[in-house]
Amino acid sequence: MTDSIDKTPQTPPARETLGSNQTGLRAQNERLVLAMIRRHGALAKAEIARLTGLSAQPVSVIMRSLEEDGLLLKGEPQRGRVGQPSVPMRLKPEGAYFLGLKVGRRSIEMILTDFLGQILARRKQIYAYPDFDAVLGFALRSVEELSAQLPHEKRARIAGLGIAIPFQLWDWPRMIGVEPGMMDAWRDRDIQAELAARVDLPVLLQNDATSACSAELVFSTGALPANFLHVFIAFFIGGGVVLNGTLFTGPGGNAGAIGPMPVRDLAGNPRQLMDLASLVVLERRMLEAGLDSNRLWDDPETWDVPQDLLDDWTAEAGNAIAQAAHAAAALIDFEALCIDGWMPERLRAALVARVEESFDRLNFTGLDRPRVLAGTVGPDARALGAASQPLLNRFLIGYTP
Repeated sequence: MTDSIDKTPQTPPARETLGSNQTGLRAQNERLVLAMIRRHGALAKAEIARLTGLSAQPVSVIMRSLEEDGLLLKGEPQRGRVGQPSVPMRLKPEGAYFLGLKVGRRSIEMILTDFLGQILARRKQIYAYPDFDAVLGFALRSVEELSAQLPHEKRARIAGLGIAIPFQLWDWPRMIGVEPGMMDAWRDRDIQAELAARVDLPVLLQNDATSACSAELVFSTGALPANFLHVFIAFFIGGGVVLNGTLFTGPGGNAGAIGPMPVRDLAGNPRQLMDLASLVVLERRMLEAGLDSNRLWDDPETWDVPQDLLDDWTAEAGNAIAQAAHAAAALIDFEALCIDGWMPERLRAALVARVEESFDRLNFTGLDRPRVLAGTVGPDARALGAASQPLLNRFLIGYTP
């Protein structure tokens, strides 16, 4: 029996998919330069030397090598200063490609991204529950179909496949609404190993909520503090932890699994966070109202959910999330709470406002009240976080906001 789904996955050694001239790419300084350019945008050599602490000569050598490897592009020379004009360098979108597989409790999706994290193509399927063989078959087909979207000469630049998946899927049949035993295959089989045996790519695996947090850390369009709790709301609510600008996964890869945290509902009854702030709650209320709940799992921006159901769910979820964040702040001095999820942008904004209102009713004596931020990645966070795994594994180091 394998049990890799409920443990920290072992990162396989990166294969040389970008050609023999890439053997030095894993050097720490080269990864650091790529990380700085990814975070700050196009940078000239002098700026990189200042940010990294490297001297000018090594920076010149590194940037020349990365340009020759097809990972950096020269910008227009910046004139107006004494001496030679500075030439900013930026990431080349076609420098590398990544596949990200998101396995959810109601849907599965695989995306193909470029070096900038832009989604180039995707495949998606909605189901009643994640059957192991169906997930494996979808993943294998999608790898082939999405790879074929690239010109033949660029397919060798696909640097890996990341998987974002809920841990211990076999424990969730009752909550998903299927018969016990129908998901037992997840207990005995290893999706990471079976995919790695069938595709010629490094395959990495991470908890789905942790992957959503990783996407915010890598692809965020906003300014992030060095320490924050990330909450992602999908079928169930989950979380991720960032400490000192680095994703903290914990010894079991499940740090930030806030769903089981004890909270109280608006009536004061003891509950678990996931029973109040998950989309399964909204799904059940739609079914009770005789509505088609499948619309929740297609495209969040096309939701057609009665406003009274959304308002009731937002009030209960905001109250519960605030309590969980309050407790977390007492343990780790988080500077911020970042909220994202599989939901329309307007609903995310309303939830952020509800959490702020609930914070006003909590006692923060002896604690620093965290800022409440809206995530910037949105519904694609888990899939993008999956795709970020081979990106982080192969190209980045010392990544900080």
